[in-house]
Amino acid sequence: MKICLISEGAYPHVTGGVSSWIQSLITEMPEHEFIVYSISAKEVKGSKPKYPIPENLVELHEIHLGDYVDQKIVSGKRYNLTDAERLAFLSLMSERQTDWDVLFQFFTSGRIDSVMNFLGSKDFFDIVSTLCEKRFVQVPFTDMFWALRSMLLPLFVCIDHKVPEADVYHSVSTGYAGVLGALAKYQYGKPLLLTEHGIYTREREEEIIKASWIKGYFKDVWIDYFYSLSYCAYGYADDVSTLFEGNREIQLELGCPPEKTFLVPNGIDVSRFSPESRTTRPGVHIGAILRVVPIKDVKTMLQAFAIVQEKFAEAQFYLIGPLDEDEEYYEECIELVDMLGLKHVHFTGPANVQDYLSFLDILVLSSISEGQPLVILEGLAMEIPFVSTDVGACRELLEGPNDRFGKAGSVVPVMHFHLLAHEVIKLIEQPDVRETYGENGRSRVTNHYTLPMMIDAYRTYYEKGERHGRNRISIETTV
Repeated sequence: MKICLISEGAYPHVTGGVSSWIQSLITEMPEHEFIVYSISAKEVKGSKPKYPIPENLVELHEIHLGDYVDQKIVSGKRYNLTDAERLAFLSLMSERQTDWDVLFQFFTSGRIDSVMNFLGSKDFFDIVSTLCEKRFVQVPFTDMFWALRSMLLPLFVCIDHKVPEADVYHSVSTGYAGVLGALAKYQYGKPLLLTEHGIYTREREEEIIKASWIKGYFKDVWIDYFYSLSYCAYGYADDVSTLFEGNREIQLELGCPPEKTFLVPNGIDVSRFSPESRTTRPGVHIGAILRVVPIKDVKTMLQAFAIVQEKFAEAQFYLIGPLDEDEEYYEECIELVDMLGLKHVHFTGPANVQDYLSFLDILVLSSISEGQPLVILEGLAMEIPFVSTDVGACRELLEGPNDRFGKAGSVVPVMHFHLLAHEVIKLIEQPDVRETYGENGRSRVTNHYTLPMMIDAYRTYYEKGERHGRNRISIETTV
């Protein structure tokens, strides 16, 4: 069977939970062939895949959205839009529901010569004019035109690409990846599975609300737009999986049909993590496994470390992971280290995480948003207690989904660095609690979150989906 995984901002050039998850799916199912269709903001010259390419990854396609910005535009063309097409484009720009069949048919019909030309066409100009007349009378037309053009360009670039043929499609989020999965379902009639690690729509909504570059009256337009993308993905998907019940509840709030939803928790290869291999080093060693990017809120972590250092001056802090994904943010973190007078802070860059898990006493996660972090599962498998912000499934992992294993760490509100520091200090002062938490955590992981459990769940789905796809084709051929 050939399975097409569609991702955004992840594999193969970015490390982290989703990318590791993709690599695990491919390597643990050698009996299937995989295609990865990856969407990224721009191509990084000389960038190499962060993971070894498995033999059964038979195709790797990449869409770089920034490649289209400098294309020449032929303005003022007409594409002879039908009334249904004009209405579909108008609703995409102004409502949360639109007729995606009509949009997909337009982009796959061969009538459009260039995405950039369409965005410079008289048709697009007329649609924006209608929107301004109906909803945004007080907004300068030029502001609305360029705002909508920049908003829609990434989507149209994605839709304008030909999705490779496969037996099953698997989108790893809503957003652009979800729409591409829907387009594949529309074109080929093959099954579509949607998996959400974090809830993409809510994450974009939070970013838009906080964004200073989006003017107030455009925020609702952007938010409605991302809701529209999620409705598209939910509507076309045959099944929608996520990692934990809290995420599923949000999916239902966003309009996903409940009969489509099911849970598949993340899983790790527990055999790779041996608590017996841990060594003891003098002093206290606190670590975080992360990418140094804003969503991980490294600055809150550093402020918490400063409070810990006041009481434990020789405590060592390790931030383990890549530093180059947002170099400006990394420099800001270095400046904050200097400003706080922090000692013994080690930004390791890319590293063998196992080397650090062998001696760390406590792990910390300070993210603003998460799904079900693999780093927590890996730390608990090594019997290392965690202090985490209360995001995604972190509370469930550390306190248990009504199981018998007991606490494996503590959770605190997002951005509360003083509470984060307080919980870390408590664990430093109570080595017996650290040991108990560690044992509880490993028991929870080995009973609920193993890689074979996760792979078996997806293998079952793929086989079911492929059978359904064959049955649909057989029925259509008979008819």
